[in-house]
Amino acid sequence: MSTPTRPVPPPRVGARPPAFRTEATRLLSAGVYFDTAFRSRVIEELVEHEERPVAPSLGIDALPVLAHALRARRLEAGTGAWLVLIWVLFIAFWVTGAGSDSLLHIPWCVAYAVLCVMAWARRTATGVGLAVFTLDRAMIKEATHGRLKLLLPVLTPFVGLLYAGAVVTVLLSGHNAWAGALFPFLLAVPVWVHRGRVTAVMCAELGRAAYPHAPRAALGDSPQWRRIGAAIDREQYSPLTIYDPFRPFIGAGKPYEPWSLAMELKSVESGKAGAPADGARLTGREVIDLIKPRMTALRDSAAASRDRLRSLEIDEFVYLPAGLRRNEVEYAASTVDEHLMAAAGEGGEARRHFLRIRVGAWEEQIVVSILVRVHTQGGMLVLEVVPHVLTPVRAEFRAVDVIVARGQSDPVRRALRSLLASPAAGLAAGGSLVRTGVTVFRTWLADPQNAYPDGPATSVRELGSAREVSLFQEMDISRYVKTVQDRIASGVREALRQKGYATGEFEQQIVNVSGGGVYIGAMSGGAVATGERASAKHTEGGA
Repeated sequence: MSTPTRPVPPPRVGARPPAFRTEATRLLSAGVYFDTAFRSRVIEELVEHEERPVAPSLGIDALPVLAHALRARRLEAGTGAWLVLIWVLFIAFWVTGAGSDSLLHIPWCVAYAVLCVMAWARRTATGVGLAVFTLDRAMIKEATHGRLKLLLPVLTPFVGLLYAGAVVTVLLSGHNAWAGALFPFLLAVPVWVHRGRVTAVMCAELGRAAYPHAPRAALGDSPQWRRIGAAIDREQYSPLTIYDPFRPFIGAGKPYEPWSLAMELKSVESGKAGAPADGARLTGREVIDLIKPRMTALRDSAAASRDRLRSLEIDEFVYLPAGLRRNEVEYAASTVDEHLMAAAGEGGEARRHFLRIRVGAWEEQIVVSILVRVHTQGGMLVLEVVPHVLTPVRAEFRAVDVIVARGQSDPVRRALRSLLASPAAGLAAGGSLVRTGVTVFRTWLADPQNAYPDGPATSVRELGSAREVSLFQEMDISRYVKTVQDRIASGVREALRQKGYATGEFEQQIVNVSGGGVYIGAMSGGAVATGERASAKHTEGGA
């Protein structure tokens, strides 16, 4: 998109450094080892759909999360390969009759396979997940309902005891049952190694004490990973964002009471529509330049306290519609600044300029972004305020701290955990191996680098977010939004006053619309009702 040459804009206020040290990034990086669905979505969005630019990263760094997701997938696929090999060898011994006598040829692999399927179903039904390294059930919300929730936790251990009892009975009867006794321990070895590797990653890189000093996780040295990593670094903090018109504001979270107003600009001298006597018209850039100092003053006033407003960030950025290929979008500073200057107050449908005020609270668990758009074309002032909220990272990802606290526990305890987890973990690892193979082949076949250009469909931060916030967090969100909106209103009012425009109508509208009400300039007869399930009725000539 070509734009006329504009003056160099003033320095952007509050530009964010890379956020790979934040608590949210740490928890998301750990979560990919516990949640296969989350891991798969991260890889799908950033690798399988390489044609999509990365969404804005608010309070996180997407690259190390992707790097850990790819590492977790490799670890699980490797574990799955070893387990498949053990299964193949064991079935081969059973088919050939090795390790059993002719009097009691028990199909131990079939019996143990039933136990594995039941253990896997129990894990799935109780919401533990399908990763090889599972979370403790006490750390997650139960996900089952009805009879399945009551039956599987009891039936699966019972079947395991039956299997062990059968092995012991056969051995005591003098028959050969070494295959049935040895097989569970052989399957537990790859699971034990996998759990040890994941624990080492948690302790050395993702623990609270180690994380601030650990290097930033990297994708790899292949041309594909270098290309994807460079694109993520180029895009995730850029003031220029590519978007799909049907998926706006990806990465900002959930909308939080957006509102807008439109009013005719009237001269304070004549009280009529039009420019003041001196002919100076109000521009969107002037309004923005009066809002930004008020945001800076708000941040400075909170600097001496522990209020999160002291770290309030102020950015200008511009949305561009998808159309160009990802590697054809120009992110050079001069091009981005040109877009920022040209798009401010433009009022167009495709390219859209926003002022973003961001507050990262609760260790970046709550991210409040207030997006402000102003344009003054056609003798009208249009103000759009669109608050968004990113909810906390899912609580179960905090299992990383439990794993680090346990650390390298005594060998007997670690071996027993691996043995008990191996029935379900074996199927999970095998499934991970199959999914990895399918995903890699599908990505190679689709060649997403050359796919049709598209905008981001989701963000890493949104994928790992919880659905709800606590009451305290809701109170803080409301306070941040209302405080910032008050400063926005004062900036717009001052811009109108300085240019000689009447502010009375604006003050009336801002009180009503920003509070969720409805402003009506003039009304004769009729009826109005606002709010949920409200109703109104007007009867001519009646009471």
